[in-house]
Amino acid sequence: MTTLQMPGPTLGVVGGGQLGRMLAEAASPLGVEVVVLDPTPDCPAAPVARDQIVADFDDEAGIRELAARADVLTFEIELADQDVLERISEDTGTPVHPKPKTLRTIHDKLVQKRELEDAGVPVPPFRAVDDADDIRAAIDDYGAPVMLKARTGGYDGRGNVPVESKEDAEDALESVAGPAMVEAFVEFEREVSVIAVKGDDEVATFPLGENIHVDEILRETIVPARSSDVVSERAYDVARDVLDVMDGRGVYGIELFETSEAPRASEHSSGQGPREGDGEILLNEIAPRPHNSGHWTIEGAQSSQFEQHARAVLGWPLGSTDLRSPTALANLLADVAENQDARLRDIDEVLETPGAHLHWYGKRTSRPGRKMGHVTVSGSDPDADVEALLETARELEDALTFTAE
Repeated sequence: MTTLQMPGPTLGVVGGGQLGRMLAEAASPLGVEVVVLDPTPDCPAAPVARDQIVADFDDEAGIRELAARADVLTFEIELADQDVLERISEDTGTPVHPKPKTLRTIHDKLVQKRELEDAGVPVPPFRAVDDADDIRAAIDDYGAPVMLKARTGGYDGRGNVPVESKEDAEDALESVAGPAMVEAFVEFEREVSVIAVKGDDEVATFPLGENIHVDEILRETIVPARSSDVVSERAYDVARDVLDVMDGRGVYGIELFETSEAPRASEHSSGQGPREGDGEILLNEIAPRPHNSGHWTIEGAQSSQFEQHARAVLGWPLGSTDLRSPTALANLLADVAENQDARLRDIDEVLETPGAHLHWYGKRTSRPGRKMGHVTVSGSDPDADVEALLETARELEDALTFTAE
């Protein structure tokens, strides 16, 4: 039986950005305290967390201090050093969830794809890239364009470069500036995601979300996705298969492509032909943490992805993931030409719109294209039109600005 007392359990979180901020907000009503480690003084999570340790994500002394103050360690950024986390966990006995082994798999996108394909998870055709000739060979085999991806360090579309022709191969590889892989370009009907939770001997999934990207950056999410029931069930099946590969409790953001055609065989495939239903869902990428495409759960689900993450890593029973109401989300990206102090102007319309919710991440500096917050719009009944909700979210986002008049 789970018991609460004062002081309550403490989560040590490597990373103190907006995910750490929202995790601390969700943990507090449960009686759970959060201490974050982040190199930026007064990071976005600092105002709502119990405390911040100012240190780099791979700073062993800082993470040891975090482990000494926490009952469980977790992370909100993949830049956490898996080897340091594993060593400290072994030395101190403080568990880490998800496990460092999972972070090691996720950290390198090529390793991630190979392990998942070996487990039978459907993925686009892919291969390692050592030089520009490997990209040209992929174009010969897969057709143009192809997607070049940095194996490590990429996020929010950074490190992903579409290569339209063989002539672009050298420049694309130079822009990635490090170990890379290449994937066949997926002609998808829509991009979707499953926010899945791995608890202590239980698994839960939130309703399927539909994601809209611009320049590889997530801009909008609507829930429920405009997918058929059959495709949605296939997405849940793939998500559960992904969780079987992942080690450790917590929330996983599982990004997927919904396609209308069967994928071409990968060079690593077993040679078996596609089964009936293959081609409906392909895995894109996995985040072993709460994910931007799950922020809608704060207003739109019975329990948020952040509450679920806190419950899961502590080994507590999971909450309900049922849809409370259809919801649309629009990210707020800084519309500035250069770095400047963060000021979000003209928020009145959001505050006055029924069903709308403003989330401000507390970042001190606006950089061009930086995610600074988001707006959600939830319907008033279970049958609310998600397209109408999305249109309202877009109108509210368009009315907001970070630029001076």
